[in-house]
Amino acid sequence: MPSYSIDGVIPVVDPSAYVHPTAVLIGDVIVGPRCYVGPCASLRGDFGRIVLEEGSNVQDHCCIHGFPENDTVVEVNGHIGHGAILHSCIVRRDALVGMNAVVMDEAEIGEKSIVAACAFVPAGMKVPPRSLVAGIPAKVKRELSDDEIAWKLEGTQTYQALTVRSLASLHEVAPLAQVEAGRPRLPQTDVRSLIATKRGSEGG
Repeated sequence: MPSYSIDGVIPVVDPSAYVHPTAVLIGDVIVGPRCYVGPCASLRGDFGRIVLEEGSNVQDHCCIHGFPENDTVVEVNGHIGHGAILHSCIVRRDALVGMNAVVMDEAEIGEKSIVAACAFVPAGMKVPPRSLVAGIPAKVKRELSDDEIAWKLEGTQTYQALTVRSLASLHEVAPLAQVEAGRPRLPQTDVRSLIATKRGSEGG
C-alpha cells in the first residue's frame, strides 16, 4: 500500500488487518487488529492522529483527517461506509456511519448508533447511544431497535471476515478476455440490506 512517514512519524498496521494496496496512509495513522481499509481510502495523519480500533472497517473512497489537537478515532467494531468523510471526530464502539455521510470536527457518534447515508453531522454534535441520525444537518430521528443493532453488527462481522478473505486470497491479476465456462461465484454470506432484512422479518 502507499504508506508515507511525515516528520518521522510512520503509520502502524497490525498484521491481522487488511489495507488495500490503493489506500493511502500518511503519518500518525494506527490501524488495529482485524481492521479493513478499502480501495482508495485516504487516511491522512499529517496533522492529528487517526486511530482505527479492533475490528473496525473504513470502506472504499473514505477520507479521514483531523486537526492537531483532536484524535480522529473509530472505536471497536466501528463501520464507515463507502465514501464517508470523518474529520476530527469520534465514532464510538459498534456505531455505523453510512455511505457518503460527513462527520465534522469534535462531533461524537454514540455507541451503537447509525448515521444515515448522505447525512451531515455538524461540528460538535453529540449523538446519543443507539440513535438513528439523518439529514442535512443531521438530527436524531429515533432510538434504534435491537434488530437494527444486530443487523449492523452482522454487517461489521462480514467485513471482519472480508479482512481474512483478503489477506488469504486477494491478489492483483490481469483480467480475462472473456467469461470462462463454469465461472465460479463468490462464497455466499447471510448479509442483507436493512430493507431486505425488515421485509423478511415482516414476511415471517
